[in-house]
Amino acid sequence: MRRITRIATVGIASAALALSATACGKSSNDSGSDSDSKATKAAIAYDIGGRGDQSFNDAAYAGLKKAEDELDVKGAEAEPSSGEGDADKVQRLTSLARAGNNPVIGVGFAYAPAIKKVAAQFPDTTFGIIDDTSVTGKNIANMVFNEEQGSYLAGVAAAKASKTGTVGFIGGVEVPLIKKFEAGFAQGVKDTNPKAKVLTQYLTQPPNFDGFAKPDLGKAAAEGQLDKGADVIYAAAGLAGSGSIEAASKAGKWAIGVDSDQYNQAGLAEYKDSILTSVTKDVSDSVYNLIKSVKDGKPQTGEIRYGLATDGVALADSNPKYKSMTDLIAAVDQAKKDIIDGKITVKTAP
Repeated sequence: MRRITRIATVGIASAALALSATACGKSSNDSGSDSDSKATKAAIAYDIGGRGDQSFNDAAYAGLKKAEDELDVKGAEAEPSSGEGDADKVQRLTSLARAGNNPVIGVGFAYAPAIKKVAAQFPDTTFGIIDDTSVTGKNIANMVFNEEQGSYLAGVAAAKASKTGTVGFIGGVEVPLIKKFEAGFAQGVKDTNPKAKVLTQYLTQPPNFDGFAKPDLGKAAAEGQLDKGADVIYAAAGLAGSGSIEAASKAGKWAIGVDSDQYNQAGLAEYKDSILTSVTKDVSDSVYNLIKSVKDGKPQTGEIRYGLATDGVALADSNPKYKSMTDLIAAVDQAKKDIIDGKITVKTAP
């Protein structure tokens, strides 16, 4: 397997030229030979928090790595910079496309304006964007998920696991996508225990997206909810969510992870016993499937939706303590069936 090159990007003019030179995604053993230049290349540009967030971005990386392992694809990664704007994203995607990567995938809705611009300039390159349907085109694949469905199941689990009847939801940034997580979770809690109390807090408001990147914000918010009696906390906050998991663990309470199965994330191993479950989004397979479709000559385009019926969203059961809660599992399984059968319609906004 070729080692993937990570591209450190910066948002200042003095580093822009360096980005143009290094954003080609060459691996360390790339000799620049003709055979290498003809190899299938694919690139992902990370969202806020970058690789190592133990969540959303890491799930995208897993899909790229799988493509390298199974499809003989040469991968490139590009990191975001703090406080960057759309112009930085445009430059990043342009550099990746010029380097011959196909597809080029923007990890997160923040890439929508940049993809709209760059995709038009490279009509023969497929561009993927995760969590957004606002920008469309003949060479754009919109990989989206029914986050509210997985979050509903998390709400059921939280209500069944709670002993105090008070649970917490922490959103990274108050945007429509994260409101879907909140809506599904609160509905699942209330449908399971109408008397339960759901504490809700958002870490930042746009255009400040630190709520996806700073664990200390998540930790402080979780500590506040714990002080108010919450004994299960669900955070949809990217890297910042790791702080809420830490706080819940140190208080001897439950945390619910997001996007990846956070029980199995190495960076959270110290707190894994307190991670009851995680709402997973199959970001990994969405990235892999798009890369494979391009390699097969039949690139995916348009809306590609991953929902509960196809395990595109799910509730992880890696924690043995979770598996031992038979009443909780039965309630979650019934809720999943009712959603798939159309007996429960999950809200997408609070």
